[in-house]
Amino acid sequence: MRNKVFLYAGFIIPLVFWVTLLLCGSMTENYSHLRNLVSELGAIGTKTQYIFTAGLVLSSFLSLAFIAGLYKTAKENGLNIIPVLIILTFSFSIFGAAAFPLPLRLHGILGSPSMLMPLSPFLALILWKSKIIPGIKLASGTILIFMLLGFLTLVPEVLDSFFGLKQRFFHIAWSLWFIYLGVSFLKLNKISNSKL
Repeated sequence: MRNKVFLYAGFIIPLVFWVTLLLCGSMTENYSHLRNLVSELGAIGTKTQYIFTAGLVLSSFLSLAFIAGLYKTAKENGLNIIPVLIILTFSFSIFGAAAFPLPLRLHGILGSPSMLMPLSPFLALILWKSKIIPGIKLASGTILIFMLLGFLTLVPEVLDSFFGLKQRFFHIAWSLWFIYLGVSFLKLNKISNSKL
């Protein structure tokens, strides 16, 4: 039962993150989700700093619960756990970005491990079988492409006026990945429990 509860975090994390972003964005004058950095909402001295920090820290802790649920379900169903463990880079990054807000130097350093997140859908594409998780190849491949679009932030010449949009490609992608994993692993969890 507890494992099932942990898996529901896959839906709650994106909800917490996006509500935090939209709320803080609406409270920040002249903020554009298409142009501005996500981290600007939690920068030192902003009126949304603590709301933003609370949302990110909550997302980080919820992701640990989610990983625990994914890990247990993966083990029970004979799935390779590496795609699950890579999600720890998200947990660490989002906590680091919250604990050390802009313009602190550690903000960028501790926020960067999430650049490894595309390895989660990539390795799921290779290591997980469709007979265990129907549709995994299409879902992980599509989400991987979307996640890689987030790396356009490293190419200033492309969509140079829309840095916020480029950054949000990545956030949309991990949100979809978490929701997809939540749905798929809840089904696996149900099958595992029915065999007991």
